[in-house]
Parts: sequence; structure tokens; C-alpha cells
Amino acid sequence: MNALLISAAQRDALARWLDHLRALDAAAANTLTAYARDVTGFLGFLASHHGEAAGLSAIAHVDQSDLRSWMAHERGRGIAARSLARALSAVKNFIAWVADRENVDATAVLSARSPKFRRKLPRPLSVEGARDMIDQVGAQRDDWIAARDVAVVTLLYGCGLRISEALGLTGAVHPLPDTLRILGKGGKERIVPTLPATRAAIAEYARQCPYDLTRNAPLFRGARGGALNPRLIALVMEKARLQLGLPATATPHAMRHSFATHLLSAGGDLRAIQELLGHASLSTTQAYTAVDAARLMEVYEKAHPRA
Repeated sequence: MNALLISAAQRDALARWLDHLRALDAAAANTLTAYARDVTGFLGFLASHHGEAAGLSAIAHVDQSDLRSWMAHERGRGIAARSLARALSAVKNFIAWVADRENVDATAVLSARSPKFRRKLPRPLSVEGARDMIDQVGAQRDDWIAARDVAVVTLLYGCGLRISEALGLTGAVHPLPDTLRILGKGGKERIVPTLPATRAAIAEYARQCPYDLTRNAPLFRGARGGALNPRLIALVMEKARLQLGLPATATPHAMRHSFATHLLSAGGDLRAIQELLGHASLSTTQAYTAVDAARLMEVYEKAHPRA
């Protein structure tokens, strides 16, 4: 959509809205980039749809027919329902922000329904698969880098961290304490406990690492001493999964999925797991209940006697 059609007033409003999200909601940079792209596309469509660029009042008075026309246009371009639902959420947030400043009631347009889509379920490893993955990662080499890779993967599984969170740790956390303070998506802070196996893996890596793990430098180092590239962990796990015959979904993020699913299977409280994962919404964590139920039915089908 031609962004040149957007008026100066709308551009200014978009910039101020993004500043608002950045300052008050601590939205992540990638989220803001996606929001800017989605809303810019909508505003460009709106100007084209009505034949002219307009000011803020046009945004505040958008109706459901405008949204439906835009969504139909996006689907016609091949945009998937999941992506369109995310874009609609950004657009509605922006419209609400503008309407509030224009003193307009946007309740009707904000009630527009998102397109339906089937949510992808997390793809965790089994308990045995997670353990085998950690062992196989360690078997790839016989030097300090193997100890490093084992420490990272153990941390992902033992604490449920995102790869960015694990590689964002500095030497200040060594030796690993009983709990870690993690700064996650959107600046959301959480406390996660560490297991003895995780602390032992980090200690062994630190013992073998040829670089000084100073407080302000990255905890996990590349071969030349710089910050570890997450792609290297993805590659070592890819090699290990091929050797183990595990599916392509056995990625670094799958270790986080495995952490949550195995906690739930062991009777963990869903709210507590939400806090450990740093999910803003419980509905995100609830996806793991579907995984747990699916696994239960799979076991049932295999084990239950048939008449």
C-alpha cells in the first residue's frame, strides 16, 4: 500500500502513538516495527479507499465497513489469518488512542472481530528427548565449546528461558545463584529458580572457558571471545537432532516449550508457569494444557485395551 498517501497529521499521530507504546508500555523494538508497518498499511489503504488523504478525524471515525474492506483487501493479497489478526489488533489499538484524543466514542469499531485461525500448539520434546538432546549436544566436541553449548541448552530447559534471554546474561550471574532475575519481552521482569543440574553445567563451562567472565561482559562467549551468536546453538542442536532422529521442531525454543510442558505434566500450577515463562497473558500459557491433553490421549490410545 502506498504510504505516500498518508497525511502529515496521520504520520505525526502514528509517531506519537509509537512513542507512547515505547515509553509507557515498554514495547519491544520488533513489536513497534511490526505495529508501524501494520498501521501504515492500514492508513495507506484508508486513503486509497476514500480517494484522498485525511486528518485525524478520519481515523477516529473509521467504521466497521472500513475495517472489513481493509481485511478483505489484505486477505486478497494473501495475508494469513494469524498475521491479519495481529495487524487488526495494532490498528484497533491505534484507533482507540486517536479516538481518545479526539474525544470520539470508538466502541463500535473496536468490537470488530478478528479473523479466526487455528493456534499452533507448542512442540516440546519428551523428557527423554530433552535429556538426550543435552547429552548429544555435549558429544559434538571435546573442548570448552562443548561445555558451553551444554550449559546454554541446559539453561534453556532448566529455566525455561528464551535463547535471547540466556545469551543476554553476563558474568555477573556466575556462579549461578538459586534464582535468576530475567528481563524478558517488553521489559517484563521475572524471577526463575535454578536447578542444581543447571548450576553445575554453568560451573563446568566457566571452569573450562579460556576467557575471563567479567561482570559486565557476556556470560557465553564465542570461540574468539565475543558474544555467542544464537545461530551457533541452533546449528549444534540441529546436528544433534539429526543424530537422534528428533523432529525439525527440536530447536532452542523447543527446550523452553519442554520446560513448561514437563512442569505442567508434573502437576505445576498454570499461573506459576505463566510467571516462570514471563507470559503477559494466561491464555498464552494455556496452550500447554492442550499439549498435555493431546499427549494424554496419545498414551491412552496406545495403552488402553481394545475390545
